[in-house]
Amino acid sequence: MWRLGFFFHEMAFGLLSVFLPLYVVAIGGSLIDIGIMTSTALFAAIPFAFFWGYICDKTGRYKRYILLSFASSAVLLYTFTLSTGVGLLIILYAVMSILHVAHEAPKNVLIAEHYSREEWEKSYAFYEGFTEVGWLIGLLLGSLVSTFGFEANFTLLLCSGLNLLAFLLSLFLVADPLLIFERRLVGIEKTIDFTYRGVGVASKILDGLSFDGKLRRENLYAFCCGLVLFSFASSTFFTSLPIFFSKDLALPTSMVFMIYVLNAGGGVAGYFLASRRSLRLEEKTRMRRIVLFRSALVFMFIVFASVSSYTALFATAILILMGFAYAVYYIFTLSLSMELIPAGKAGLFNVLVSIGAACGSFLGPFFAQTLGFMYQFLTAGVIFCVAYVAFKIFSP
Repeated sequence: MWRLGFFFHEMAFGLLSVFLPLYVVAIGGSLIDIGIMTSTALFAAIPFAFFWGYICDKTGRYKRYILLSFASSAVLLYTFTLSTGVGLLIILYAVMSILHVAHEAPKNVLIAEHYSREEWEKSYAFYEGFTEVGWLIGLLLGSLVSTFGFEANFTLLLCSGLNLLAFLLSLFLVADPLLIFERRLVGIEKTIDFTYRGVGVASKILDGLSFDGKLRRENLYAFCCGLVLFSFASSTFFTSLPIFFSKDLALPTSMVFMIYVLNAGGGVAGYFLASRRSLRLEEKTRMRRIVLFRSALVFMFIVFASVSSYTALFATAILILMGFAYAVYYIFTLSLSMELIPAGKAGLFNVLVSIGAACGSFLGPFFAQTLGFMYQFLTAGVIFCVAYVAFKIFSP
């Protein structure tokens, strides 16, 4: 039940994800303005993502930061309605981003501490699948709002109200864990397992036996680089994508929302699949394959966008598959991060993702504005390939 507030929060931001880029263009902004707004917000939030993760682990209090995130989002989205200037909108969005990330690390820790390591993937998958349904409903709301011609201020007030509802529900339903030990226990288990394998190797060598296997820890730095690069590629590809559908393909706003609804539907299916234990047993291998698969989907998108007369149809199919692939990838990397990143640094996962997203959210619109959308998509595909190499180094 404690997830219910997050459901409505994701509903608001699902609606906002497509509405906001279109709104910026509608009030006289450009693709560069969209890139500046998104990248500024993400860069501003990076140190705070680490701070919120540190402070919640330091104090052992998680609920208060979740409430801060939801309440501040409700207030700031309301202030969006008071001005239509692009400059002020960029500032307000940056402030909202700083406070919005306050709930990310606490949410991840709550799940990690409420369940054992064997249940992490299933628990994260259930949470993400449940809230992704909220995101999907938010996109459907956006489609309805645009179809019936409601004003932009109504949409912003709707997003604000949904966050207020998320705050009220979380106020009564979210509770801090009584004991905080599961992540430390996992770290101890990994150290003991590595030591045990080391003693076994040493015993074989001392007995004159050959040893052909490998004794090595995962490369944490390569894992972190992979997280940054994957987020970089995703943001490069997606930031100005609504404008591509709206302007280059001349699709109505309601149709753009429906494409993203189907993309979110693919994500829901991916979260369901990620909860299966048979997949979790090979999560590192499957994670690498998913990164490579997403790169291939980007290149397919470029081909269909360049030569097909049914670009919207093929693009929608590809986005469904990309949503599916991202969901599985996200659950595997989030679970691994809770295992690899020590307690007290829970915000590091969000920091790394934000760094990549901030860089891509400027680079994507910049390429789209100056060189064209195809160069933007091509760059994203190449960066996905580099992310695959990083994850390969992390755990060959």
